[in-house]
Amino acid sequence: QVQLVESGGGLVRAGGSLRLSCAASGRTFSSYAMGWFRQAPGKEREFVAAITSGGSTYYKDLVKGRFTISRDKAKNTVYLQMNSLKPEDTAVYYCAATLNLRVVGASYEYSDWGQGTQVTVSS
Repeated sequence: QVQLVESGGGLVRAGGSLRLSCAASGRTFSSYAMGWFRQAPGKEREFVAAITSGGSTYYKDLVKGRFTISRDKAKNTVYLQMNSLKPEDTAVYYCAATLNLRVVGASYEYSDWGQGTQVTVSS
């Protein structure tokens, strides 16, 4: 099990940038695949991006070219750099972890979740 704490959310104007961080506890962090999901009011939680233990990355089509997921194993932290933000990116963003990733974008694949951080993009 790994504990996850997100930070970096906030209010930003359309076109702006934010970098989310997810700090993980546990000595086996490097073995986990990590994902970012988001949930807007009245909508289901959706996949945003993921990075495997080996560094392979995956993105939701709508964020490709704007968002970048990365990880720093020495700091036990995964990041989500978000550029060219749009009002439709407004949501609570969650960090998640799994040791056994088979379906990248499926929330049920992830065993551990953070508490979420709010991102609000104004028009």
